[in-house]
Amino acid sequence: MDCVIAFRDAMQAELGQLDWLPIADGTIRRFHVPGDKPGTHNGWYLAFADAIPSGCFGSWKAGTSHTWSSREPANTVEAEHLRQRTEQARRQREAEQHQRQQAAAEYGNRIWRDARRADPAHPYLIAKGVRPYALREHDGVLLIPLVRDGQRVNLQRIKPDGSKRFLFGGMVKGCYSPLGIITAGQPLYVCEGYATGATIHAETGAAVACAMNAGNLLPAGQRLQRQHPDAVLIVAGDDDRMTDGNPGKTAAIKAAAVLGCGLVLPPWSGAEPLELTDFNDLANWRAKQ
Repeated sequence: MDCVIAFRDAMQAELGQLDWLPIADGTIRRFHVPGDKPGTHNGWYLAFADAIPSGCFGSWKAGTSHTWSSREPANTVEAEHLRQRTEQARRQREAEQHQRQQAAAEYGNRIWRDARRADPAHPYLIAKGVRPYALREHDGVLLIPLVRDGQRVNLQRIKPDGSKRFLFGGMVKGCYSPLGIITAGQPLYVCEGYATGATIHAETGAAVACAMNAGNLLPAGQRLQRQHPDAVLIVAGDDDRMTDGNPGKTAAIKAAAVLGCGLVLPPWSGAEPLELTDFNDLANWRAKQ
């Protein structure tokens, strides 16, 4: 029991307070990560209690992975035993993740096939002042497709109240929602959300890839750069001026630097309210002046 408590302590140090004890049977298990949305099970762990008590844990959502052991191996035999366990955990984790992603893609494609073209009067589209383009709608929920290597692998679902969720277990990293046609020698903007992307596409006519969040700007940009090396890649970042560390701007600057591409941020005049953060916010504010 002491080793199980020590393993939980290691998990809590990385992920937050847990009110349960891990089961040390070598089986991969899911759990709710503190701070994630209610009902989600993005956490995973495997724990072993025999020989040298050890384990691995992490978050599929955050893309993190950590290893733990109760002590250092005393000899090469024990070291190899730990190495094999870590490899076993890696294989199980990747198999589980692949299974989750496949199930999400299949479910998403069924929803997409049954959906109708999105109504331009959908409350979210009206609130953001953008067109639906090729979006679809199912039971009043707006469907934004995420693609990877030309295949639809996930959906972002937006309810009339603006709340957003991806399909459980669906792939996000390196994926994007496309607007327009990517053309050699022409601009290709990579931004965060759909409303920002739709605003940029409407104002420029250029192709846009909506990466869905700041952390995915770089992975999505890297994949696009490999697939469309002749397009003129430009990162269009958010400017989270009221948020500590300005995560949108910070991620955009980093992505553009790594990709070696252009960077644009909302061109504030200084008159706009500080709570405005992106190109869509700016376009809507200007329209009301």
